Amino acid sequence: MQPFELVRAKSPTDAAQLASDTDTLMIAGGTNLLDLMKLQVETPSRLADISRLGGGDIADTADGGLRIGALVTNTATAVHPRVRQDYPVLARAILAGATQQLRNKATTGGNLCQRTRCFYFTNIDQPCNKRDPGSGCGAIEGIAKLHAVLGTSDQCIATYPGDMAVAMSALDAMVHTMKGDGSERSVPVREFHLLPGDTPWRENVLEDGEIITAVTLPAPVSGAHYYRKVRERSSYAFALVSVAAVISIENGVFSRADLAFGGLAHKPWFDPEIGEVLLGQAPSDALFDKAADVLLQSARGFGENDFKIPLARRTLHAVLSQAVEDAA
Repeated sequence: MQPFELVRAKSPTDAAQLASDTDTLMIAGGTNLLDLMKLQVETPSRLADISRLGGGDIADTADGGLRIGALVTNTATAVHPRVRQDYPVLARAILAGATQQLRNKATTGGNLCQRTRCFYFTNIDQPCNKRDPGSGCGAIEGIAKLHAVLGTSDQCIATYPGDMAVAMSALDAMVHTMKGDGSERSVPVREFHLLPGDTPWRENVLEDGEIITAVTLPAPVSGAHYYRKVRERSSYAFALVSVAAVISIENGVFSRADLAFGGLAHKPWFDPEIGEVLLGQAPSDALFDKAADVLLQSARGFGENDFKIPLARRTLHAVLSQAVEDAA
């Protein structure tokens, strides 16, 4: 690991000002960053410790929602009584990721900003446009088993690895940020992460000198919550395909169908047309096929990951079938 200076941010504004220095990275839980530093993928000259800035609280909002501070650990979010009662899809998604030890350290802000586990990104001897712009993408004609089938570009086919953000996309959460001048903004989580396009190194909308301060969840909505994660082993594995869903079936038809997908793209995948296909319709295999057709209409495999396309179809079928069974 390359030597670095460690400083402690004195306030959120101070942290944002430190973040404007491209040689400085923020560290809180460090569960992703330290691994990348050991691999020489990240080589900052300075780390700014933000773990003592506050932002570790979960509180009700005036409109009945929930505000989760950027420094709340994943464990604290997953076991919070209101998350378990009103947003169980979020608790289930968090508990489906990593290990208990990692969840005890990982934070909300860090989890949203975690980086891809693409083999070519984490191996500095391999070409990667995300890590080294212009060097190429080794995955496109290489080891691509875990890679994206939606939203790819000829620059990058890496996937976003997280579970938490997939559930937050289904819940239509909002990400709140602060810049070094104290200004704040709010971004829908569905728009927070970016597709690779011609700039795969830009993974989210954060600008230099901008940090995440919190995430808010809207007031609870009716419906059953599901998080189904398909992976190669039962724990400590990233999703091949995941589905987060909030679904209501009333009077024999879908009255709510908010669905987000993980493991398929450079970001949690949310397409409103999928819900629109389902709303007001009676459940049937033909309807589930139609929703899957919308999800996968632009899907493209790269050899090793071709299996993800039928797997996503089957996983969506399974979640919708479970919702129908539970509603009976």
